Amino acid sequence: MKTALITGANKSIGFEATRLLLKEGFFVYLGSRNLENGLEAANNLKKEGYENVQAIQIDVCNQNSIDTAREEIEKHSEILDVLINNAGISGGMPQSALESNVDVFNKVYDTNVYGVIRVTQAFIKLLKKSSEPRIVNVSSSQGSLTLATDESNKYYHFKGAVYQSSKSALNMYSVVLAYELRETLIKVNMVDPGFTKTDFNHHRGTGTVEDAAKRITKYALISNDGPTGKFFSEEFYPETGECPW
Repeated sequence: MKTALITGANKSIGFEATRLLLKEGFFVYLGSRNLENGLEAANNLKKEGYENVQAIQIDVCNQNSIDTAREEIEKHSEILDVLINNAGISGGMPQSALESNVDVFNKVYDTNVYGVIRVTQAFIKLLKKSSEPRIVNVSSSQGSLTLATDESNKYYHFKGAVYQSSKSALNMYSVVLAYELRETLIKVNMVDPGFTKTDFNHHRGTGTVEDAAKRITKYALISNDGPTGKFFSEEFYPETGECPW
């Protein structure tokens, strides 16, 4: 049975992605910064008939928490097939390139960028033992420099210096990660779930968590001849899916 770890999976898109991978026959480690919230989410899935789920306490901003999560997973499996780095924060709005304090940048980057780095580095040895290892980093079209400078983009005037730059940084990290892993079986891709209606954006989004989760898990399920080092946004590019940098 394949295994997956999803960070920030106790609610919204991460929770729905957990459900989709359970449907695909995975054993899913449902990562949650707050263990009680994770246990409640896992129990709700078990009530739906999904038994192969376990709540894992993991705070992506805390290395000890990440190491403990890895140790807990290693008690059950020496292999991790899928890592979905889903945990993220917006940093609140408005965000100004001139007025947002560096402390705000640090807080957002600690989750959106450094958190992904910490988790990826902690679990890479388990991923390398898989026959079809996949890393999906949840990004955003807001991190695309091309779209951010395109005045015809419907979100052109939605600027957030902190959040947008964190996703741009995540994209570059992911590109380099994919390059370094190019001679392995690990596929690394960035996926924009779309402007999804969740508490992340105070439910102002237009998409559903079901559609968002499908976009993410799609790249967790690709074959060994699938893409790597790519940036996908099916909201903007429904035909090819690939988003410009």
